[in-house]
Amino acid sequence: MNKHQKIAQCFSPAAFIHDTEENYQAIEKLILEQEIGGLTFFHSRHSAAANFEKRAEVLDVSGTLEKMIALINRYQAIAKTPLLISIDGEYGLAMRIEKTPQYPFAITLGAIKINWPELIEEVGYRIGLDMKAAGIHLNLAPCSDVNTNPNNPVIGYRSFGTSTRKVAELSLAMYQGMKRAGIGACLKHFPGHGDTQTDSHLGLPVIQKTKEELEKEELLPFQVGIDHGVEMIMVGHLSAPALTGGKEIASSISREIITDLLKTEMGFDGIVISDALNMKAVADLFPEAGQLEWEAFHAGNDILCFSDHVKEGIDKIAEHASDEEIVVVFEKVWKLKKKLGVFDFKKLKAPTLDWKSHAELQTRLANEYVSVISGKIDSGELKRQASQGKLSHQCFFGNNDTPFSKILNQKYTSDLTEIPIDKAEKVIISLFVPSHKPLNQFGMDEESLAEIKKLAQNKPCILVHFGNPLALRHLGDLVIFEAVICGYQAFEETQEVASKFF
Repeated sequence: MNKHQKIAQCFSPAAFIHDTEENYQAIEKLILEQEIGGLTFFHSRHSAAANFEKRAEVLDVSGTLEKMIALINRYQAIAKTPLLISIDGEYGLAMRIEKTPQYPFAITLGAIKINWPELIEEVGYRIGLDMKAAGIHLNLAPCSDVNTNPNNPVIGYRSFGTSTRKVAELSLAMYQGMKRAGIGACLKHFPGHGDTQTDSHLGLPVIQKTKEELEKEELLPFQVGIDHGVEMIMVGHLSAPALTGGKEIASSISREIITDLLKTEMGFDGIVISDALNMKAVADLFPEAGQLEWEAFHAGNDILCFSDHVKEGIDKIAEHASDEEIVVVFEKVWKLKKKLGVFDFKKLKAPTLDWKSHAELQTRLANEYVSVISGKIDSGELKRQASQGKLSHQCFFGNNDTPFSKILNQKYTSDLTEIPIDKAEKVIISLFVPSHKPLNQFGMDEESLAEIKKLAQNKPCILVHFGNPLALRHLGDLVIFEAVICGYQAFEETQEVASKFF
């Protein structure tokens, strides 16, 4: 291979599953003319990280899995060197592809108290198997960010929790599960995106901590990963001036952070992958096409993700990098491709998804994380009240036809949603949080929140919270509720487990 071909192996631009034929042909042109090393698949331009602020909560285009597999076959068929196919699927293929198995968010898995290493590794393993069957070689997950800032607009539910040690152990377990399935994975977003208040899709977050503070918190999960042989780390677009001599520069383009700190000081000798290079934290800084790609390469990234300027980036790197630097990076990427079986590509068929096995795992997990987080529930008293027509069920942001509502009605042999609140002695409130992201109070309007609080202040109420637990803060002091059950998510299996408390 010549110099340009070797550099091209570092590039993994975005490929959108739902796109125009013109754009599919543009990808083919990159494969044929630039001989890129890989592709990172996204659902559509609308739902990609590029448009994070406008991203739809629910993906709603049919046939996505079959379409992605057809595109992988199409692109691999023309590639001179087989492509490394990656996707960002922190909670499984479902993060990008509807009608595929969705696994719990990291924050949900972080609530598991017993058997968590085994269970979380199993989740990683299942995610890996799903991806492998769909032709994916590399999952750009899990997050090793410690969720220490409750106002963080972009991490939150994606973190395993607020404890540094716990995040280190859980993210490593998830990584190891995916590796056991035979796919690649990476810890992200180095040096740690948890304690930020800016979304790096939109601007540059800055962490104002000393190096010592960063080592105790942000950096520790990555160091634990390195010490346990993690082979890939993604560097985020966030600034930590204490690590760069006071400069506010994105870590993803900082040689001091990637080469000096991560590789030299922390001893990481694996592959460094950049976060998406189209994100505004860095994309807007370099108007000259290709300059950002060179800055990222020079800083120490081995794989450049979501580059919008592939040809110019290859040219810039060829112009500025030494032959030795290029060979070192090329050999790392080539070795990764060999290890992940990229060169053994065979035409893919749409996989058969094992929904039964998935449901069994979901139930097993829900039994571990669904819990009463405050107060007590007296099921005998509830039965008595229901038999007298004095137990009501009010559902917020959901409907009266949820699995939880149906199970309650079967259990108490009456439709609790029809019992007027003024006649009830007690009210069960089920809350289906509309969004897992904190924008606009997780999608909950003020009027509904005020109604819930007023209800709890006037009657004994049991709150059953199906959604991001960080949204609970919008309900004020939880002592106003007789008891609170946290379900974390609204999976059918989660609702079934929550109903067992009644």
